[in-house]
Amino acid sequence: MTETKALPRAATSVKLAAAKASIAASAFLAVAKLAAGLWSGSLALLSEAGHAFVDTGATVLTFFAVREAEKPADEKHHYGHGKYEALAALIETGFLFGLAVFVVAEAWRRLQEPNVEIDAGWPIYGVLVVSIVIDYVRSRRLSRIAKAEGSDALAADALHFASDLVSSTLVLIGLIAAQYGFERGDAFAALGVAAFIAIAGFRLGRRTIDTLLDAAPREAAPLLERSIAEVPGVIAIDSLRLRTVGPDIVGEATIGVSRGLRVEQAARIKSAVAEAIADVTPRARVTLSIEPRALDDETVAERILLVGARRHIHAHHVIAQQIDGRLSIGVDIELDGAMPLGEAHAVAADFESALRDEFGADAEVETHIEPLETQLLAAHAADPAAAGAIVAALARVAAQTRPPAQIGDIRVRDTAGGFVVNFRCRLDADVSVQNAHDALDEIERRTREEFPEILRIVGRAEPGGRRAAR
Repeated sequence: MTETKALPRAATSVKLAAAKASIAASAFLAVAKLAAGLWSGSLALLSEAGHAFVDTGATVLTFFAVREAEKPADEKHHYGHGKYEALAALIETGFLFGLAVFVVAEAWRRLQEPNVEIDAGWPIYGVLVVSIVIDYVRSRRLSRIAKAEGSDALAADALHFASDLVSSTLVLIGLIAAQYGFERGDAFAALGVAAFIAIAGFRLGRRTIDTLLDAAPREAAPLLERSIAEVPGVIAIDSLRLRTVGPDIVGEATIGVSRGLRVEQAARIKSAVAEAIADVTPRARVTLSIEPRALDDETVAERILLVGARRHIHAHHVIAQQIDGRLSIGVDIELDGAMPLGEAHAVAADFESALRDEFGADAEVETHIEPLETQLLAAHAADPAAAGAIVAALARVAAQTRPPAQIGDIRVRDTAGGFVVNFRCRLDADVSVQNAHDALDEIERRTREEFPEILRIVGRAEPGGRRAAR
């Protein structure tokens, strides 16, 4: 499982400090705009003051939400407290829409009045200019911190300050228009403020509702899916479920891999997927599951060996036949030579049953049990005279095979059960595997006919002109 580490204390301090600064800035602007609005009588400015007071309440909520969201998971909140931020953002959304409705109603009432007196002196313009500058600085800083820390609440605050900047600009334009004779400019500016408040609320609300309803992250989900699919060894993505919890993305993914892989190979693929997820988004906690899958190009022999490997049975010498549409399988299995026949037969029967599960109940399956040598043989170099005779026989027989072969790296060891002979056989690189096997089989058979005391003889085929590493 890919786990995201807890947010460092320094990062939490940055978020809380940003939230406190937002409270101070919002409160200052709200008071200043209210005073300027009462002085001038501007509905647009009073509307903007109301917007600022809502923002102040929202930033207070943001502060508490950020503080609560950073608490670690506990017995009641297994996924942590990240959704406190989404809950705060939802409350802020309600405030924004309520304020927008109120401003529209007041603007409509103001438009019905025949004469509207607005007294906009230089202090009023000063308040608006200072507000625009503060809104710009705060929105940029909050956006940067929200993006770096993945904070919904701080992102909502940044959106508020950005909308405040536009709203203050509209109020400034409305006041200038009213001063130059267009008395209804202030009311139209107020409508513009209401529109921006509503737009900000809609954008914030859509994101918040997605978080609360566990919607998959719109941008991250396709990126994560693509990055997982591109990891070598991943055959398919069986399932991928993601949701956001505060700044984190949590979920689970099931990936399909070849069932022929060893455990350590599957583990490496799983680790590579975890790294790919972390590259896309470091704040992801995705539980990964591996699902073995059969490949379309698996041969009958490969499937048989896989069934044996899952039961720790060494299977070899596979013979598969297709007889009138029915599959017939013959295979040798090696079991402990000291195992009682009854127990060995049960193991073989279970293996045969597993093969029928793999190939179909009508498959004909026959197993041949061979003893597996489990003891470690004590060995030493054979007598030089005996070893020399075996070496000479191998060289003579190899020269007579078709295709002819060259013998090298011959090792003859003497054990309590007889000689064990290992050698390397070099053949033309264009010789087929079947012909190379037949040549080795002939060399081994004819040599053992001359030396019955040989317990085991094993040759390794290599292409001519190249010596493989020992």
